Amino acid sequence: MRRAFTPAFRAPGRVARRSAGRSRRRVIAAVAIGAAVSATGARPVAAQERCCRSTGLTIAENYRVEGLDDRRFTHDLYWRALRPALGASHIRVTRLGESLEGREIRAITLGRGPTSVLLWSQMHGDESAASMSLADIVNWFASADRQDSLRDVLAERLTITMIPMLNPDGAERFQRENAVGIDINRDARRIATPEGRILKAVRDSIGADFGFNLHDQGTRTAGDDGDIVAIALLAPAADEQRSWGPVRQRARELATVIVRALAPDIGTRMARYDDEFTPRAFGDNMQAWGTSTVLIESGELEGDPQKQELRKLNVVALLSALHAIATGSHESLSTAAYDDLPMNVSLANDLLLSGGELIVGDLPAVRADVTIRYEDAVARTGPRWGEIGDLEDVSAADTVDVSGLFVHAEAGRDGTIRPGEPAAFSVRRGREDSSELVWSLDPQGLR
Repeated sequence: MRRAFTPAFRAPGRVARRSAGRSRRRVIAAVAIGAAVSATGARPVAAQERCCRSTGLTIAENYRVEGLDDRRFTHDLYWRALRPALGASHIRVTRLGESLEGREIRAITLGRGPTSVLLWSQMHGDESAASMSLADIVNWFASADRQDSLRDVLAERLTITMIPMLNPDGAERFQRENAVGIDINRDARRIATPEGRILKAVRDSIGADFGFNLHDQGTRTAGDDGDIVAIALLAPAADEQRSWGPVRQRARELATVIVRALAPDIGTRMARYDDEFTPRAFGDNMQAWGTSTVLIESGELEGDPQKQELRKLNVVALLSALHAIATGSHESLSTAAYDDLPMNVSLANDLLLSGGELIVGDLPAVRADVTIRYEDAVARTGPRWGEIGDLEDVSAADTVDVSGLFVHAEAGRDGTIRPGEPAAFSVRRGREDSSELVWSLDPQGLR
């Protein structure tokens, strides 16, 4: 995937860039979430949804739980941040059990309606955007400072059960897997982990009609139209035939509700996952067990390394879907907006420098493309060398055409550079180290 890249800083010079495709930088850098977005490539909508974009954004701002500014937080920090909201009489907290290392896994229940909804987040310990959003929704629900028609209809018609940190041991290390290295989202068939058993037991005990499987996806993911994805959705298949029974169809309708709610803000920054049936995954099995389940994956927005803007968008997405369930407004909804989303495409690298001359130490310049992979792809820190050479067919999240320029690589101890080693370089006008600097990269990211 060859796409242009616009640095987030003003470089001391001008970089020639490819004209084909879209740039990942053109969306949120210019317009804040919630503004009238005209530069996002937003799909046109006939009329603004009554609920719940503007309401959701207001709730996300006004009821934001303090202390969750960094996307890396522990089990203890999360529940301490939520403690004031959990004192409300109409908020119910249930101890479900313990993780392998003995950390409590808890559920929060809102409302007493006849329709049961289950939401679970952070089953991957390093995927925390939705956990922050659930905290904000709980904080809003706990408030009794004013009349709120949305809160009232949800409380009256739904029983909402949240498990906001299913994998606290993984969260402690900010890693995907649990304490013994098992991906809980691949434990739905054996249910060998205490975390997996808890999730299945809750689903069965409440007879969940609807479910929301909340994740973060990697930033090396684009739609097949070229845009880096902010939110990806899926109504998972319930069988290998990928059939559309009524349970899965309801999930498809709710995914459409979410697309419509988020379109004014992120437009073409949404995508759809491949729906190949995964027999070990919880989302697919939830669908098979009779719970209409939507997967929501938070990807990346420019200038949002701690995913605070995505935190807001998740509030909008979830409240819009919950309102649709409570009112039945999703029923028989045309699903074209979801069906027409571009497919998620994985990218091999974070950055590709194409067409330049590579200089390593005192060695002669060599025509070579260069790729970079970041240790933290969200914050774009910890760059490491990727593949080097003829990379005409290699994909990257950002591609910079440096034709006519020189990439001066900082050599390692033995005078070379190798894939996997820390990367630093400067892009200059000439072969000499003293030539005009265009821009540079060091362990802290681009400069």
